[in-house]
Order: sequence, then C-alpha cells, then structure tokens
Amino acid sequence: MSIWWSLQLRREAASVPLARRLLLRTMETAGVDPDISYELSVALSEACANAVEHGGPAPAAEPCGGYRVTAYLDGDCCRIEVTDSGPGFPDPGPAALSRRARAAASGPAAGSAAGDGGSDEGAVGESGRGLWLIEELADHVRFRNRPGRGAVVSFDKILKWRDGAALLQVS
Repeated sequence: MSIWWSLQLRREAASVPLARRLLLRTMETAGVDPDISYELSVALSEACANAVEHGGPAPAAEPCGGYRVTAYLDGDCCRIEVTDSGPGFPDPGPAALSRRARAAASGPAAGSAAGDGGSDEGAVGESGRGLWLIEELADHVRFRNRPGRGAVVSFDKILKWRDGAALLQVS
C-alpha cells in the first residue's frame, strides 16, 4: 500500500505548521516510528520555511504567492518534495550553501577554514542551516533549479514501523 498527498500552499509562515502536522498525522496513522516521523517533519519544516522566505515574488492574482509540498509513503520509503516559484538556488548552488552551514555548525574556526572569513558568522549561521538540517535528517537529498520556474528540494528517508503498524497489516 502507498499513500501520497500534495498541497498547494500560500507563501505565509502559517502554512509551515500545516504541512508539518499533515505529515505527522499521516505517518502516525500509517504506523511509522515516531522518531522517523519527527525527523522528516523537521526536514519538511525547513524546506517549507525556505520556500516561504525565498520562493519568489507572488503572481498578481495571489497576494502571497505559493509553493507545493508533495509526500509519498511507498513501502519502506518516504519521499518529500517542496517546489517553489522563486529565483532558484543562487550560484554557487545548494551544495556550497550546505557546506557553509556545516562549517557554521562546527564553529567560527571551521567557518574560516571553509573560506567564509570567520567574521560573517551571523550571515553564515542564517544562510544554509536549513539545508544542512535536511541533509542530516534525510537519507538522500536533492536540490535542483527549474530554470525560470523556481527550486525543488526533495528528500527520502527509509521508514521504520511501530509494531502492528496499520500500513503493514494491509499490505
């Protein structure tokens, strides 16, 4: 058995907990281990927060713009995609952003070693930390641009199940 859902959300801070709660409730109902559910919900929150903050200008018809969240629970894997309509990831791209975030999480000396100059610790701490969290919490992560149409963050995680999980009993 598999479960999937997709939401089109407004670029407003209030949309982030909505997506997170839907994911948590879906996983709870299916019988996914609570620790795995929590890790995925934090990663989803970070991806949604990035879409809200960086998702681009709103179309004239929508005062706040929008972004899409899609989640797939299929067998022992969960895949989540967050797609926005913003400018996409800046050069040099998300890999460099997440390296900077790792350096920031390790302290100012690591930031200097990574070529960040060490003096911009606040800027480094705010730039890329969400991407770093997603990478740490998921098993496989992909960041990509859709030229002229925004950015996509997708991540997968192998699921663990509670004893007597409803989804496993139906399969």
